[in-house]
Parts: sequence; structure tokens; C-alpha cells
Amino acid sequence: MVQKKAEAEKSIKSKKGKDRYVAYVSAYTTGSAGDFGIRIYDVDLENGRFIEKDQVEITNSSYVTISHNQKFLYSITDFGVEAYKITKGGDLEFVNKGGINGMRGSYLSTDYSDRWLFVAGYHDGKITVLRLRDDGSIGEICDEVYHKGMGSIADRNFRPHVQCVKMTRDNRFLCAADLGLDHVNVYKFNPDTGKIRQVDIIHSALQSAPRHLKFSKDGRFLYIVNELKCSIDVYSYRVVDDEPEFEKVQTISTLNNYHSADAAASALNLSDDFNYLVTSNAGDNSVTIFRISHETGELSKILCLPVSGDYPKDVTLFPDNRHLVSLNHESNTMTFFNVDLERGLIIMNGKEIRVDQPNCVIFHRLTADQS
Repeated sequence: MVQKKAEAEKSIKSKKGKDRYVAYVSAYTTGSAGDFGIRIYDVDLENGRFIEKDQVEITNSSYVTISHNQKFLYSITDFGVEAYKITKGGDLEFVNKGGINGMRGSYLSTDYSDRWLFVAGYHDGKITVLRLRDDGSIGEICDEVYHKGMGSIADRNFRPHVQCVKMTRDNRFLCAADLGLDHVNVYKFNPDTGKIRQVDIIHSALQSAPRHLKFSKDGRFLYIVNELKCSIDVYSYRVVDDEPEFEKVQTISTLNNYHSADAAASALNLSDDFNYLVTSNAGDNSVTIFRISHETGELSKILCLPVSGDYPKDVTLFPDNRHLVSLNHESNTMTFFNVDLERGLIIMNGKEIRVDQPNCVIFHRLTADQS
């Protein structure tokens, strides 16, 4: 086993002139043996596997994001957020931390200028906007907005739960998915002050629980995965008279006709080339891959198949679209698959890798100064 690992590492390092990738996996640390909430892996793109290279001590790193300039990684943690510089080989160098003046966040993202950091608060229904400095460090809080209202299911959606925050690709509006209130709030963003002001609401179906958001490469389409309905809503997006306009294009199920009764949609990821959309179904323990029409934004289902693990919180394609990894939160594993998108098949690829309570995975292509 040691010999195979050494050979794989040597193969990765010897591929000069080719893109090299690392993968960052964030996890919860409560109940785990240690506080290593982020793991760094070299990516063996040819064989579709991860090779662990380092661990970062951070508590309950439930979600991570990478700045658009590819220089910094930001992570959720118990007290707020932490910033890291991505260094040689994809290693992480701690920069600083910042509080969010509330309960632990569930998601974070930057604007497209990398000057602002947005944090979603599932537990307290709050959006926090923090300033980012030129050196990537986290600055002061510039705005805090609480969602208000009552949901439709007393045992779950009885109050706001902001699950995801994403900027439109033109960097004009912040979209916030509220899993508790069954809608997405749309805020106009001031890039000078960091303030946000609500200007629209995208109403989801009752008891749907919108969970995550993604925009197409050209920014014309918005994809929303609904946890309880196990569906994806597709919306067109444009700006009319300086106001956002969203129009529903499609709703499509993330499941097969035969599926577990307690299924809940979870992940939502775009392929590296933006040609495919990937989601997962907890309970059903499956992955679903869709082909994207760049003209209409509509999705067509390619496959929905088991991931050989319990509660896949995050699932994504490798950058080559020939391999796939699933983070199985309840079985504490990552499982790997070879992917044949033409035939609609995934095939188990090697042994699972043990990770306590994995939650999020991000591939990062090393830049010239990081290789």
C-alpha cells in the first residue's frame, strides 16, 4: 500500500507542463478524535483518487470556499470564519480569523472582486457581510441582515434558516437561499460599502426547502436545489431597469421513479467545464448528474445511481469529468467512481477513504507560483 502511494505521488509530481490539482475537504470535528477540520489531498487525475498530504487544525469546518483570484481559502469555524493563503503545492498558511457576531455559519462565498465575504447563518437566519483586505485577511463586519417570517412546517421550517449565499456573476445582486422560509431573497449589493438591500424574492414551492445555489458560466441561469422536494429549479436571470428579473425555466426531480421515502437532496456542483450539474440525495444515498443546455439552461438527466455510502453531503466530478467523489457524512467515508457520461454509468474505483463527518470538497488547480 505504501509503495502504491509513493508511486502515485511520484507520478503526480513528474507531470510537468500539465495542470496539477489539490482537493480541500472540510469536515465537522465534534465527536471526532482530533480537530483537523480541513484535509488537503493531492489529486491523481489519471486514476481518479486522492492522496492525503496534510491536515489543518480547525474546529467544525463545515464549508470552505476559494477566492476568485485563486490565492486564498476561507472556512467556516465555530466562532466565525478563518482565512488561509494557498501556498506551494496547495498547502494552507493561516492568515487570520474574524467573528460574525452570531451563531456558527453554514456557508460562505466571496464577491467577484474578492473584496467582500458573505456568510450564511442557518441557525440564526442571518447574512453577515465582512470586508476582505488586499492581503486576503478578514476585516470588519460591514452589514448584518436577519431574515424574518414563518415557514410552513412546524417541526422543521418554523423559522428562517439561511443555507446559502451567492452573488450573481455580474456582481450586482446577492441571492440567499432560505431553507426554512421556502424562498430565495435577492439583495442589491453596494460594492463600495458592502451593504445589501432586499429588492426581490424568488418564491419556491411550499415545503421545498431551497438549499444551494449555482449560476451558469455566463450568468444567465440560476440553479436551486430543493432539499425536501428533491428537485432542481432552473431560472433565467437578467437585469431590467437596474432591477433583477428571474423567470422559472424548469423544475426537474433529482431522483429516479424508485427511491427511498426519506430522500433529501443535498449537494449542488457544476463541472469544471460547466457542461454538467451534479447533485446528491441523502437517504436514497445516490448521485444524480445532469447535462446542461447552454442555450436554454435546461437540464437533462444522465444518471441517478448509488454512491456506496450514507448521507452524501457533497458529490462532485473531477476536473476531467471521468471520475467522481462522494463525501458520505454518516458513514464517515469518501467513495470514488469512474464515470462514463455517454453510457450513463458510474463504477466503483478502489477503496473508500475514511474521513470523520465530511461535508464539503473543492478542487483547486495550482497556479504557476503554487506548483
